[in-house]
Amino acid sequence: MDRMYELNPLFIDITWNAGGRLGTLTTEMVNTTSTVLGLETCMHLTCTNMQTSLIDQALKSAYDSGCQNILALRGDPPIDGSESTGDFVYAKDLISHIKKNYGDHFSIGVAGYPEGHPEEPDRSKTLEHLKQKQDAGADFIITQMFYDVENFINWCKDCRDLGITIPIIPGIMPISTYAAFMRRAGWSEIAIPKHFSDALDPIKDDDAKVRDVGAKLVIEMCQQLLDSKQVNHLHFYTMNLEKSTLMILQGLNLVTNQQLTDMKQPWRKSLNPNRSNENVRPIFWKNRKFSYITRTANWDEFPNGRWGDSRSPAFGSIESCKTDLIRHSPQKVLELWGKPDSLKDLATLTSRYINGEISCLPWSDGKITAEIEPTKAQILDINQHGILTINSQPCINGLQSVDKVFGWGPKHGYVYQKQYLEFLIPTTMVESLIKRINSLNQDLESNVLSFYATNNAGELLTNTQDSDINAVTWGCFPGSEIVQPTIVERISFLAWKDELFSILHKWLTIMKHEQETKAAEFLATLYESFTLVTVVDNDYVSNPNTRIFDLFKGINLLA
Repeated sequence: MDRMYELNPLFIDITWNAGGRLGTLTTEMVNTTSTVLGLETCMHLTCTNMQTSLIDQALKSAYDSGCQNILALRGDPPIDGSESTGDFVYAKDLISHIKKNYGDHFSIGVAGYPEGHPEEPDRSKTLEHLKQKQDAGADFIITQMFYDVENFINWCKDCRDLGITIPIIPGIMPISTYAAFMRRAGWSEIAIPKHFSDALDPIKDDDAKVRDVGAKLVIEMCQQLLDSKQVNHLHFYTMNLEKSTLMILQGLNLVTNQQLTDMKQPWRKSLNPNRSNENVRPIFWKNRKFSYITRTANWDEFPNGRWGDSRSPAFGSIESCKTDLIRHSPQKVLELWGKPDSLKDLATLTSRYINGEISCLPWSDGKITAEIEPTKAQILDINQHGILTINSQPCINGLQSVDKVFGWGPKHGYVYQKQYLEFLIPTTMVESLIKRINSLNQDLESNVLSFYATNNAGELLTNTQDSDINAVTWGCFPGSEIVQPTIVERISFLAWKDELFSILHKWLTIMKHEQETKAAEFLATLYESFTLVTVVDNDYVSNPNTRIFDLFKGINLLA
């Protein structure tokens, strides 16, 4: 989902589990997509074998998460062939219930069947049922998968002739393998056009060729649909696999290489109404948005743009996100990061991440972004000398707010950043590093470089005041006061310190469990004998992006 976000979909779907047996998983995922990822979400909701109380719980959870779209479905009949025990029989009943309780808050979608419903051979009756759903309050139609374009276009015309006026969105199933293609077509009881069979049958045992040829067939199909003027949107059944969908979108020229630059903040805005006034975050969680949302989930209000109410932000305990400190199984941890048993191994692993060779690190949920380019060479250099970087941002001075990499906020504005670097070093090295910082600041007759340093016990060293709040990202926009969405300050830093060292402890625990003794011993040394340091260069105009790296001249921990 995180990767699909970059394609800027109108919405994504979260399907409902049969009979509501695992319905809580659906609502949890909806909360994640809306609250954490900031993705417009359409929650599927079935009424088969669902009591009204369970439906109401699901709707309230979706409402509280900021979800505004529901796909109302009858659902599959009970597996044993018995009658449904739910309070609603048809999707139209569910639609009426949603409208009665939530008015127009939810945009309600319904299912359409261009090739007929397997339980109703009379095509005219399925169209009548669809019309009844519209009359009950449905706002749009998403169709079952199909490959016969001509039949679909004729079906759309029949819908319009019957008075069905709401938008129709065709369901597109990409072709990943021949076996999956045939299996899904069989399940849905849909026709396979002859030219599909002619193209795919001869290569059915070559998955790569099937994917390439299948993409071309579906691209041609989608283009015909768009050219027909019957539809304006495409709904892809990704089956949690984005590559085939991405190939099709690229073939239709619906994907650009540009990053989204219409964000109101330099981080994704949550759609959860409880976070609607959130406009500032500490930089420490820039690459750990899931844990930040979890640890601030119980905040009744969020600090304003200057963290200016002077209250202590009460971050939730590490226990609240303990199971997600490392969001991978032990097997996946070994696959992603191997078993580093020395500072050199971990420095090499970090360098591979910076070069885009691996997609994440224990303290960074996602892949490296283009933001690192201005300082990439220097960051690689200090890692290769044993300084383990955790987080960073380069200095920028008055770039346009529509900049493809650094831009955020309204158009015709300008954005700024102070250089920031966060890293781990041996505790024995901290004193000499602070001397270098103090010497540079004395030469400049000002605290140009400000820092925080702490070990896992929370022993803090800093050249700032307890109440200091340092805005490290800000923007200037027409008709607006200065916006300061990213900060560095003491309380947040100490809360982040707890999390980072807990991540290291979790990692070493995994290594112990996997009987990787050397790796566990090294990570224990990292946990016990290293200090977390953050440095901010407060001069974003002169000698940008050099002063912090100058602190490490002549230092090589791997020599």
